[in-house]
Amino acid sequence: MSKKSLVAYFSASGVTKRAASLLAKAANADLFEIQPKEPYTRADLDWTNKRSRSSLEMTGFASRPEIKNRVENLSDYDVVFLGFPIWWYTAPTIIKTFLEAHDFSGKEIVLFATSGGSGLGRTESALAPCAPNAVFKGGKLLNGASEASLKSWVESLKG
Repeated sequence: MSKKSLVAYFSASGVTKRAASLLAKAANADLFEIQPKEPYTRADLDWTNKRSRSSLEMTGFASRPEIKNRVENLSDYDVVFLGFPIWWYTAPTIIKTFLEAHDFSGKEIVLFATSGGSGLGRTESALAPCAPNAVFKGGKLLNGASEASLKSWVESLKG
């Protein structure tokens, strides 16, 4: 029996959305966009402004931006590919909100990200406490990935 997969992603500028769409196709997975209750503006995303919304969220350890939507049928999935842009060397805090809003018990979570300059770093260890009964597996930057390379990566995770 093959495992049913979901690609859940947050994308602020469209880059992660493109990667998530390719990954969903390569993995034959359903696609789910994590949406903030209050959409981010260009000013909100200005990481050079220490008072911008994203800067305040990323420097506030307890920050949990509200999400607009939930995966209603999460129990249908065995594997959740969870994608996001790298902000301040880790996942945006909205990803913690998403993880804490769902029960990932017994699920495999595979992280993927897009980044302008840094890797995943310690993202997995930062997110794992938000889904304590899940199994985190793998993790990859998908900058410029092709569908063929994504199919190969997905196959490598099945072992």
